[in-house]
Amino acid sequence: MKTELLHANFGWLHAHPFPPACCHCLIIRSESGVMLVDTGIGVQDIKAPEERVGIEAMQAAGFQFIESVTALAQVQQLGYSADDVTDIILTHGDPDHVGGLADFPEARVHLSAEERQQLETDDPRYRHAQFSHHPQWVTYDINDADWFGMPSRCVDTAVNIDVRLIPLPGHTSGHCGVAVQTEGDWFLHVGDAYYLRGELADPQHPIGELAAFRATDNTQRLDSLARLKTCIARHGDAFEYCGYHDVSELPASVPSFEQVLDRL
Repeated sequence: MKTELLHANFGWLHAHPFPPACCHCLIIRSESGVMLVDTGIGVQDIKAPEERVGIEAMQAAGFQFIESVTALAQVQQLGYSADDVTDIILTHGDPDHVGGLADFPEARVHLSAEERQQLETDDPRYRHAQFSHHPQWVTYDINDADWFGMPSRCVDTAVNIDVRLIPLPGHTSGHCGVAVQTEGDWFLHVGDAYYLRGELADPQHPIGELAAFRATDNTQRLDSLARLKTCIARHGDAFEYCGYHDVSELPASVPSFEQVLDRL
């Protein structure tokens, strides 16, 4: 079996009057295991939303608790069990990115050392209940490789492919993109380095106000976005990329918010 990268949406956010936003994650499967990039809104979040997500975040972001789109449900639809997921790579620890961690308790969870350190603080953006199952953390703090002119950190997973954390701080202190090479092709998941792809072309994009509000350090966020733009301008023909929330970046095979609601 060759290594395959699949696009998936592991959750919906819909805060009226704004349009729905997705939780665009990746599934990488091979003979040696299954790997996820971020985990969206999880089954445990659905069972205890106020404890795990919090009323303020639920209302502000418009969390939609739909079990059929959780990572666990979609991994099982592919014929795997939770234990088949060997590794999870996190861009960062916000509630809409980590809710599914508890559904894969045997997986090793990889992230930057800076983000892991911040998770231990009283920073209100993180929800400690989402980590109460004691994930098997694996942290990285050394930029040990170049990735198309950007510093990167090589990630050690059971899935025998090249995986890198690409530091893009600002949204959170340890926020990273995740670069994955499958069958010779590179793909970069930029996490929340941008909310909408249009930010790459329009420095005055209206979503920038929300991005600035949500940033731990907006100066760092803007610097990371600028470095990402430069990398794409110089090397964009060498890799594909996506962010986490832009619905337009999802493949047509992924059901829309309206289609998901119609099936409930």
